[in-house]
Amino acid sequence: MTPAGSPRPGATPFSKRLLAIAALLLMAFVAWRLADLLVIVFGATVLAVALRLVTQQLERLGVPQRWSLLLTVTLIVVALALGAWWLGAPLAEQLAKLRERLPAAGEAVLRWLHGHRVGQLVLDVWNDASGNGVPWSNVAGIATTTLGMLGDAALIVILGIYLAAAPATYRNGLVRLVPVPYRERVASALQASGQALHHWLLGQALSMAFVGFSTALGLWLLGIPLALAIGLISGLIAFVPFFGAIAGGLLAVLLAFTEGPRAALHVALLCVAIQQIEGHVLMPLAQKWAVQLPPALAIAAAVVFGMLFGFVGVLFATPLMVVTVVMVQRLYVEAFLEQRAAP
Repeated sequence: MTPAGSPRPGATPFSKRLLAIAALLLMAFVAWRLADLLVIVFGATVLAVALRLVTQQLERLGVPQRWSLLLTVTLIVVALALGAWWLGAPLAEQLAKLRERLPAAGEAVLRWLHGHRVGQLVLDVWNDASGNGVPWSNVAGIATTTLGMLGDAALIVILGIYLAAAPATYRNGLVRLVPVPYRERVASALQASGQALHHWLLGQALSMAFVGFSTALGLWLLGIPLALAIGLISGLIAFVPFFGAIAGGLLAVLLAFTEGPRAALHVALLCVAIQQIEGHVLMPLAQKWAVQLPPALAIAAAVVFGMLFGFVGVLFATPLMVVTVVMVQRLYVEAFLEQRAAP
């Protein structure tokens, strides 16, 4: 018989489980409330990893660690300044002409659609979905979102520089928040996630350079105007896998309609060829370095994180999924499932 006032058998494990569930629910609630801040911090982490790619190379060349980050930022600023001096004037002129040509390109597409039965059906569906008139409230919302994105970008840059200056300090501080028996496992998972993100950034930089250069070169060979501007935009938005390539290709085809449907067809074939090479040659190589991320999972990540965090979630969806896959593999599959199945 249990003495009065003494805990019943099984009460302590139950209370521990209850506390663990409450802690998880509290963490989920806090993460939901601070979702925007967490995405900004992750974006700063991606930038810090990118900066560390350069600083590590400088340190191997003998540059002291305390000066490597300063030299890296200086080199980036100088490279941007030289690029603006060399390509700034023609690029700015092409971007201005691109903005002027887009309405004419849209009108050319509408004329082509009106001349085909299928195109007329597409226009009818679009008109029914979008309604009549200009959604000025949406335009104002886009302007407000753009200003907010500029502020977020500045915050990401500042945080990224601080994180790159002392990554071990922040990583060790995060590990110390974990119970002692799990610290070694969590530290190993964080290290593996950093390496996967490191390799993914290398592969993505190669992919972006290929898409931008090949798009500009192909459009120039086809005689399409504003090839440099479209190539630059296509290369930058290729940071978002799959959706970025589609957006860049649609922009190129839209502008090519000002030269006629045949030119648009040639540009469409060019964009498809570039996307096939990028998707079936370059990205599989990058995934071998980092983590095997199936295309369907990458697309689902862009949709899910976009719904949760907006445009910034789409921008960082793939690196978020890369880190998530590594953390789940190290902390759940290897540390829990496989260890329990081992006996």
